[in-house]
Amino acid sequence: MSQSKILDRPAQHEQSTRIPSRRKKATLIAAVGIGMALALSGCNETGKSKSKDKDTDAAGSKQPSAKSKAPSEGSSKSPGSPSGKLPLVKGWQTQTSQKHHFRYDVPGKAKKWKILEENTALSYTGKDGKPIVVMTAAGNYREGGCASSPNPKAIGEAGKGQLATVGTTGGGKTGSLQENARNWAGNWGFAAYGGEDHKPKIKVTKAKPWNKGGINGYTATAEVTVTHRPGSCVPPKAVVHSIAQKLPDGTMHGWVIYADQGVPKALKAAEIKKIMSTVRSTDG
Repeated sequence: MSQSKILDRPAQHEQSTRIPSRRKKATLIAAVGIGMALALSGCNETGKSKSKDKDTDAAGSKQPSAKSKAPSEGSSKSPGSPSGKLPLVKGWQTQTSQKHHFRYDVPGKAKKWKILEENTALSYTGKDGKPIVVMTAAGNYREGGCASSPNPKAIGEAGKGQLATVGTTGGGKTGSLQENARNWAGNWGFAAYGGEDHKPKIKVTKAKPWNKGGINGYTATAEVTVTHRPGSCVPPKAVVHSIAQKLPDGTMHGWVIYADQGVPKALKAAEIKKIMSTVRSTDG
């Protein structure tokens, strides 16, 4: 399984990509979901027509660096409370993406959750070193928690350093909200749990309406079966949930959580549901 990395700066306007059934690795930048049995259109920032802002995780990356971009201009919030707002759940931490208009909460540090600076970009890249998918305004669960990992300090990489990662992405206008919700769920599952080299098996649900927290969008879930497990850090299964919303300017933005399953201390469905219940729009 390839490693993720932290980008020096977030890429520009991430869209969800079209997922063809079969392509070569060279097409990963234009189509993240290679090898998946879906044929969806969508809006990923990593498409051939470059938009303005990339945010997500993907497979095929190089060694992670420890660099991150400073908080967005005008923001004086610390990583522990980047939104400046109180969490909806007492004792939890709040993360905010001004760029993608999402705010959400995760459990506190005592529960092994860590939120990153808003503009820190986590990315999986292809063999050419270019980002496939990217996310910002991210948080990790049990970062560096796998003792058998060859790089226990890896950040954002499924099966290498933590048991779950959450963040925001988007910015394109291609496709419908339903398509983008499904694509983000499927693409993250594909990228984080094998990629083109070790294609995981992906099952993506039909997109359902999501009308909570001031968001009138759609949500989808990808169930992932990992096909290559070189070590105990790599889970046998995983789950990915997405929430897609459209802004007045027509751009679509996504919130994504991907979580290892079938390993000790993995997030339970009820825990993921509780985190998702805190997702809200920054415009509310």
